[in-house]
Amino acid sequence: MTTAAPRICCLDLDTFFVSVERLLDPSLVGEAVIVGGRKGQRGVVTACSYEARDFGVRSGMSLTKAAELAPKAVFMPATSGVYSDYAQKVRDLAADTTPVLQVASIDEMYLDYSGCEALYRESFDASPDETIERVVRELTMRIRSELGLPSSAGIATSKRVAKIACGLAKPAGVMLVPAGDERQLLEPLPVRKLPGIGPVAERRLHERGIETLGQLAEQEPRRMSRVFGAWTDSVLEGARGIGSHDLQKDRPAFREHDRPGDVVGSISNERTFREDVSNPRVLESQLCSLAERVCWRARKRGVLARTVTVKFRYSDFETLSRARTLAPTCSELEVYPVVRALFRQHRTGRRRVRLLGVALSKLEPAKQQLDLFDEDRCVNESVDRIRAKYGFDAVRRALSHGRR
Repeated sequence: MTTAAPRICCLDLDTFFVSVERLLDPSLVGEAVIVGGRKGQRGVVTACSYEARDFGVRSGMSLTKAAELAPKAVFMPATSGVYSDYAQKVRDLAADTTPVLQVASIDEMYLDYSGCEALYRESFDASPDETIERVVRELTMRIRSELGLPSSAGIATSKRVAKIACGLAKPAGVMLVPAGDERQLLEPLPVRKLPGIGPVAERRLHERGIETLGQLAEQEPRRMSRVFGAWTDSVLEGARGIGSHDLQKDRPAFREHDRPGDVVGSISNERTFREDVSNPRVLESQLCSLAERVCWRARKRGVLARTVTVKFRYSDFETLSRARTLAPTCSELEVYPVVRALFRQHRTGRRRVRLLGVALSKLEPAKQQLDLFDEDRCVNESVDRIRAKYGFDAVRRALSHGRR
């Protein structure tokens, strides 16, 4: 008996924030729209329309830069309290087609249609692939007709390839990648198309003469370990069209890969709150906990960091990252005051916060730290020995529990 291939759909709401704003104000249709703040304000672009993208505007770009590229665009702050309602309505429609749904973000989700061919097959469907593609197209049409929102979808045997196919289908398209055709689809694509490859990895790959996913797929893990570190095997599998299709398997809260002495990339941890938080004490307590964890991981690796970054996302999904360079360290007693200062300096008023993150970068091997407080080093060594035996949460800094 032949087992049917997995059929994973990545469903993404095109320019979601802009699309919702256009529902609220139809005069915005056809205009270059930038959501994130008023023109001239500090902040970053939360979302932008395709008309704005034609000018080079991208999500995450500063509003100042966006205004330089598209001075005649419509700039507007995010409308509070509406996006999540529309997102939930989309999820409800999607849940009508399959019981297995995994939310990736407010505007993206994965649906598992594996084994659904017989359930949805019509006499005019030429193949099982055509059946599933039709079902997904009907879903995107329903989202458009009932909610007024455009969406795109990619269907493949893994989440990673489905996401790439979804990006290629934009705007408002559907692409199905038949089982066995994954590598053929990926080979000519630029390396940046693979989820997880950012601008730094892209530059390093280009320096090595690797520009397409087909070229990356042919590389030996040993050569690529200087670029991707502990993620090398996963990235190479992705370039070859191999990936997970299990949407029901929970991801560990901390899926960390810390090889001793590895100075490639960064060390980071994030926390998304179940409910948005405005209380400074709660937020700073969480920042302390995150600083504590990334420093513990740095000590496990045997590395020091020169740059500390704090990331925070407001309830309207505006996201800011701020960094500072300091003397090489792996101590939370040095990292946390910097994180707290950056957060206090750049947080706007008492806006509610959805996510916090702390990262260490510009890593270097740890040598004898003559300038680090001996007492601090002794405490860290004792704490790390306890954690090695009983786990990270066995002992914590008082402030990470909200105490002062």
